[in-house]
Amino acid sequence: MIARDPDEPHRAASSLELLFDLVFVVAVSQASGALHQIWEEQHFAEGLAAYAMVFFAIFNAWMNFSWFASAYDTDDWLYRLTTFVQMAGALVIAAGAQRAMLENDFGAIIVGYVIMRVAMAAQWTRAAISDPEYRGTCVRYAVGIVIAQVLWVSWWAVGGSVWWFPVLAVIDLSVSPIAEHHKVTAYHHHHIAERYGLFTLIVLGESILAVANSIIGGLSDAHARTSLIVVAACSLTIVASMWWIYFDRPQHSQTMTFGRSFYWGYLHYFIFASAAAFSAGVEVAVADRLGECHLPHIAAALSLTVPLAVFLLATWLVLDAVHRDIVQAVGTVALTVAMLCTSLLPNAPVGAAVIMVVAAALVSWRHAARKLAQL
Repeated sequence: MIARDPDEPHRAASSLELLFDLVFVVAVSQASGALHQIWEEQHFAEGLAAYAMVFFAIFNAWMNFSWFASAYDTDDWLYRLTTFVQMAGALVIAAGAQRAMLENDFGAIIVGYVIMRVAMAAQWTRAAISDPEYRGTCVRYAVGIVIAQVLWVSWWAVGGSVWWFPVLAVIDLSVSPIAEHHKVTAYHHHHIAERYGLFTLIVLGESILAVANSIIGGLSDAHARTSLIVVAACSLTIVASMWWIYFDRPQHSQTMTFGRSFYWGYLHYFIFASAAAFSAGVEVAVADRLGECHLPHIAAALSLTVPLAVFLLATWLVLDAVHRDIVQAVGTVALTVAMLCTSLLPNAPVGAAVIMVVAAALVSWRHAARKLAQL
């Protein structure tokens, strides 16, 4: 298991990586579905906290595999089998997502997470044995991952107090920067950018599914048909704008330096989590139109606008803040505040759709202006 060439031409995601991502479709779907249920039961803040915890397990497990694969995807039989073990762990996480969020039982989440991370430690151990150049980095990864898993299991065994979760999450996240500080692994910049883009499409796909459900509901409910079709049209416009905002400019240059790559890679948590949470907001909006939602109107609207506000701010911070474009910075903050204010409107999805279209136009305009200035 020798590190791959970081300048390898035409490096693209493998079929095994795409299959790996499909497993996470289930996990994301279960988490967003549980968030929808909690919100409909009038537990807005509690739902966000539980969702953030479950999505951390999904994101960190996926992220660590993706960066490792970018450097060490040997595609031999042992690498494939170990990846299948990680996929099994992801399925356990998916199976336990709703139980964790609805019943505060993180047992299955911890088991699935430990399966994935121990398999990841085995991959790093194999790389340490095979690759003398990066042995120090690989050993630090393997040891750090094992220590983090011992802490997670101990946390669960003593009752899993929610207040300890952020501390353990920070410890787990610190494994990568500590290991990479020894010697940066030979990840492929274009490959990493593609992998993150593919996961973005996965979470946007959850919103597409929510839009489809609202259309189906509109066709079957004559009384609420018009309002449901409006929700569907606005939601589809929002998803298209989210895609536009994220994919309007290439991102491989964001990972060229040690510090920037961690900033870019870790803060994608908020992009992924907010995009997936938006699908839950669409489901709440549909339930509100059908008279099945127990949330007050403003709270129901916030379930749609809060994820979008986080998405707008996160995409600017992760993808564009480095350019120090004052026009885009001020415009993004203004649009984020306006997005939250649309919760006060009688028809929040319409206002949210308008703001997202403006945000997409702002991103395209400023990107084009920067390219023109470089000529």
